[in-house]
Amino acid sequence: MLALKAENISKQYRLGQVGTGTLSHDLNRFWHKVRGKEDPYLKIGEVNDRTQKGISEYVWSLRDINFEIEQGDAVGIIGRNGAGKSTLLKLLSKVTKPTTGKIYTNGRIASLLEVGTGFHPEMTGRENVYLNGAILGMTRKEITRKFDEIVDFSGVERYIDTPVKRYSSGMYVRLAFAVAAHLESEILIVDEVLAVGDADFQKKCLGKMGDASRGEGRTVLFVSHNMAAVRRLCQKGILLKQGNIICQDQIDNVLNHYDLELRSAEKNFEIKYPEDPESKMQITRVRLIRPNEHILYTDDDIVFEFDITSRIPVEDAYVTIDIKDQHDELIYWTSDYTSQRYQKNEAGEWKLQCKLPKEMLTQGYYSATFAIYSPLSNQIIHYFPNFHINFELEENEKSYLQQFGIVRPGKIGLQSDWNAEKKIF
Repeated sequence: MLALKAENISKQYRLGQVGTGTLSHDLNRFWHKVRGKEDPYLKIGEVNDRTQKGISEYVWSLRDINFEIEQGDAVGIIGRNGAGKSTLLKLLSKVTKPTTGKIYTNGRIASLLEVGTGFHPEMTGRENVYLNGAILGMTRKEITRKFDEIVDFSGVERYIDTPVKRYSSGMYVRLAFAVAAHLESEILIVDEVLAVGDADFQKKCLGKMGDASRGEGRTVLFVSHNMAAVRRLCQKGILLKQGNIICQDQIDNVLNHYDLELRSAEKNFEIKYPEDPESKMQITRVRLIRPNEHILYTDDDIVFEFDITSRIPVEDAYVTIDIKDQHDELIYWTSDYTSQRYQKNEAGEWKLQCKLPKEMLTQGYYSATFAIYSPLSNQIIHYFPNFHINFELEENEKSYLQQFGIVRPGKIGLQSDWNAEKKIF
């Protein structure tokens, strides 16, 4: 039984304008419509490609999207930033209308597209639960029956009678997700908002969505950049690129296709950060030093070289490196917290090097992000999450395992110490 169906849906936006634009454009559309002709502005839109400067003021956020989703399916919608994921969810949630095409739904939809979706800031948490439930078409009796379960799941019982404008973003998303997940809607749509919650709450939410899909037969649409979470929750996937579907299949096949997309992207071995004169201390450049120009092998030395500017002394600050795999899962973290190579409490220009343990990583695609923290002031001094170095490791043909055609499983390749002792009978 179908829960959702999209037929040739497209969404076009006019840059810099609210609505369709000028009165002359609206009259032109009307004149074409009464003559039975196509909207003239549907022909001039450009693909939503942020890497190029366009010439048209019309942009296609989505173009000719077709899919069918069965009841009880958990579907992951993935793609890079700007691919059209959030726009698609807004269309499915009926927050906005498609420019062309039709969407068919079977059942009530509960959506969580941003922190505090549907909440009124002046109303208390209790009042917002009833308001949100009413918007979703639930009766007061149904909401009352689920109320204690919602509050218990959210963990904000102490503040349930406090206006939600005083909630933190984490409390907002806890209560909003609890309402959307527990009220009796047939379709649950969740955008990236779970990233606001802590790790325990994210795990709790994934478990609840899994129960809703597998146990209760509800349909779940899930957008996230956390590929490990998508793989764990979803059975099927849709991969978007520049507003088009380029793959829809079982989730493992879609994620593998996405991995190939990432691998085909240009690898970058150097980052130059924008200058931030207001920052006390910042990384200005990071470079991955590699022994050869094109290929990195698992037994090569992986060395990161930093240029750091310290404008104001920051005592006890330390530099960190996060290494993530192609599924955006953190597999290794290191810092120079115990290093004395430079005095961090002195202003000036500094160079720093970090060499990863030899043969630590197995073959695969990796990305590295960098930051500066200060535990004494309990703050992040420097962090740009969208700036990262991408690199790929290959198994060296000379390695012992490769000679036998064996690929080391997992991500960490460091060997343990083994000892054997002959037992004397």
